[in-house]
Amino acid sequence: MPSIVAVCISPKKGQRKKNINEGVLLREHGLEYDAHAGGWHRQVSLLALESIRKMQAAGLDVGPGDFAENLTTQGIDLPALALGTRLKIGPQALGEVTQIGKECHNRCAIYHQAGDCVMPREGIFIRVLQGGTVRVGDSIEVEE
Repeated sequence: MPSIVAVCISPKKGQRKKNINEGVLLREHGLEYDAHAGGWHRQVSLLALESIRKMQAAGLDVGPGDFAENLTTQGIDLPALALGTRLKIGPQALGEVTQIGKECHNRCAIYHQAGDCVMPREGIFIRVLQGGTVRVGDSIEVEE
């Protein structure tokens, strides 16, 4: 079963995020206390642990939150999801995929360290349709 392996926030944009293990997704806002939350289409970012492991295999000492993602997932092919796909996150929250990947205007620290970064290709963004608490270990499911 696909699951959440980290719930991460940062006080400022452009920083690696810290795993807080549990957080609250706020409807039409994003992850509470995160710098990227707000009334726009990229309220919450997701990146798969499988993507992070690619960077680890390239020799980088990175882990969940280091690519500035809010939710690190496991067992779900995030970049294969279509725009508009709805994701049930934990027992209550519901999100809708609004963007796959992103353009990096300013190369992040990871890119400069490794010469590559997976977030622009393999990260996704959602807006929060229904809020709720999310925790490490919670399931994440594609709603049919």
